[in-house]
Amino acid sequence: MVGKAGYKQTDTGIIPEDWDCSKIGDYSFVTKLAGFEYTRHFDYSKSGSIIAVRGLNIKNGRLNLDDIHTIPEKTSDDLPRSKLKKGDLVMSYVGTLGRVAVIPENHKYHLAPNVAKLSVNRQFVSPEYLCHYLNSSQGQKSIVEAAASTTQAALSMRNLRGLFFVRPALAEQEAIAAALSDVDALIESLEQLLAKKRQVKQGAMQELLSGKRRLPGFSGVWAVKRLGDIAEIVSGGTPSTRIREYWDGDIDWCTPTDITGTEGKYLFHTEKRITEEGLKKSSANLLPKGTLLLCSRATIGEVRIATKTVCTNQGFKSLICSDQVYNEFLYYVILTLKPKLLEKGIGSTFLEISKKDTASVEIDLPPFEEQTAIAEILSEMDAEIAALDAKLSKARRVKEGMMQELLTGRVRLV
Repeated sequence: MVGKAGYKQTDTGIIPEDWDCSKIGDYSFVTKLAGFEYTRHFDYSKSGSIIAVRGLNIKNGRLNLDDIHTIPEKTSDDLPRSKLKKGDLVMSYVGTLGRVAVIPENHKYHLAPNVAKLSVNRQFVSPEYLCHYLNSSQGQKSIVEAAASTTQAALSMRNLRGLFFVRPALAEQEAIAAALSDVDALIESLEQLLAKKRQVKQGAMQELLSGKRRLPGFSGVWAVKRLGDIAEIVSGGTPSTRIREYWDGDIDWCTPTDITGTEGKYLFHTEKRITEEGLKKSSANLLPKGTLLLCSRATIGEVRIATKTVCTNQGFKSLICSDQVYNEFLYYVILTLKPKLLEKGIGSTFLEISKKDTASVEIDLPPFEEQTAIAEILSEMDAEIAALDAKLSKARRVKEGMMQELLTGRVRLV
């Protein structure tokens, strides 16, 4: 767009000629909670009706009130400079920098330490627009560059006031903010639906895997079985990394990173592979498709189902299921066993669960047909969750693309 008619180069990049590149301090009153205000007046033990907005309460461009501290209304009234009103922006300026949100209502919020207030001049700046801009990749880049990077990153009020932002005419700011807020509303609704679906699945797992709720048509007695009774438990190994001939072969070699770096039920590929010679010269073992790859070190309890023949390093106690147990049913059971597995973990450098202790873990085991039916229901729930997650990811990508176009003036709404 360089040299394109109607655009100009500024401190924030190339923007339309009728837009300005302005400093936040020229159009906002910027302040923070003073140290003496906190030490003399704040006492979270005296709870009240006013929420003290901390950095952890700012997430994804909006307030998150899952974990709040409150202060009495009188305390807030006694500190008018750091009191928050509808339309004020709040920004974390220490540690996790640049989390920004707009205060949605009056008489409910007050600044907490490490959070700044930006009260904009609404004749020239839309609070919602500025919030979107500061949360954009360009806005976040400016914040990081302006921060003093010491042992803990921090942004001074002086540097915050000196941050540049792109300022279209107010009407265009409001149009941009409205378009982005519509996508935000979609994202928020998908997040809420996804959280509800996950909660429903969690409840279903607790009831179905314990036998508290039986599926129609099933009434048989459940047995108590040890993992070692229903599955072969197999450890892994690592070929010497000094011998090149052991590596870059055709055998998938799984590490805990391959498990924690993926989501979902299945493991489809591994970052590293070994050769037949590497397999022979190590304690790694070939595991058939359908094996449960159970992490036994550090990330104890993380598990995936192998979709192909694979081997692992020594950070696993993998389970090859017998004909008594359906592997997908056992996968869901293991998800509920993580606290029990962690209790059995030993070690000073990192926790590890032994083969013996893994084998001794007891589970409630229904007849095979009921295992299959339970696993199918939970798998259907997983599929619904995955579809929603994909929609959410797409909506976030759409918003990111819109921000890049709208906040640079490549696409004009007015």
